[in-house]
Amino acid sequence: MTVGIDPHSGFCGGVIRAIGTAEEFLDAGEGRLFSLGAIVHNEEELARLESRGLITLVKEDLDSTSRPVVGDTLLIRAHGEPPQVYEALRKSGIKVIDCTCPVVLGLQKKIREAYARVAPAGGQVVLFGKIGHPEVLGLVGQVEEGGVIVVETVEQLRERLADCSIRPDHDIELFSQTTKSPEGYAAVRACLQAAMRGAALTVHDTICQQVASRHRELQDFARSHDVVIFVSGRESSNGRVLCELCRRANPRTWHIGSVSGLRSEWFRPDDRVGVCGATSTPKWLLEEVAEAIKNLH
Repeated sequence: MTVGIDPHSGFCGGVIRAIGTAEEFLDAGEGRLFSLGAIVHNEEELARLESRGLITLVKEDLDSTSRPVVGDTLLIRAHGEPPQVYEALRKSGIKVIDCTCPVVLGLQKKIREAYARVAPAGGQVVLFGKIGHPEVLGLVGQVEEGGVIVVETVEQLRERLADCSIRPDHDIELFSQTTKSPEGYAAVRACLQAAMRGAALTVHDTICQQVASRHRELQDFARSHDVVIFVSGRESSNGRVLCELCRRANPRTWHIGSVSGLRSEWFRPDDRVGVCGATSTPKWLLEEVAEAIKNLH
């Protein structure tokens, strides 16, 4: 049995920047460092960072007795946040390190500009994304409540068209969450384009190019191995999308979060095994999984 690691798997640039910034701060010993939400959707990596002193908060913690106080520092992760969060932090006197991914920052700006263009004439901004995802919450928070309509699937888009919450007789500007599937976005775009009735549809290419290229590369990687072990955290939206992509290319794809998820019955003696992961999966974890597979009996 041979085991290979996908060279393109591992943290995306935005996650590398956020984790590197956190590690530098913790190494300097300049006080307590909080992260607003999990800095990365991977339980193993999160545990490693928390063992070094990173404190993970949810937004509700900002109003609790466990919240950071003046003198503490809070890190905004790569997903970004809506303007209201920055305003609340400014008023609190807590120091902020903003690690919002530059690609996400650019998308936030585009959504604000699109809304300003179309809303006065009754047009709409539609976002292909996962409802409730941290990045999506930051994106829809750029404009007034209800100003961005989020759809997760073509089926959901059809429902919004049927109940008239999306109006194809008015101009629409369409965007995608940065980590969504290019194929899924293409299907949503085609469905909406077919539904338009005399109004303009403007489609923005907002999927991160690093993510888009990884889709193509991962399909080739999955096809070139007999069995694929996909490693990602339970909360990783990108992980679920990429794992399903691998499974379509290679039915012998198994999804695990750590070494403990491996099962010896998945493997045959002559298998070529490929280990890969999401944009939130650390390289060290991929290497740990590959080594454990080699040692299976």
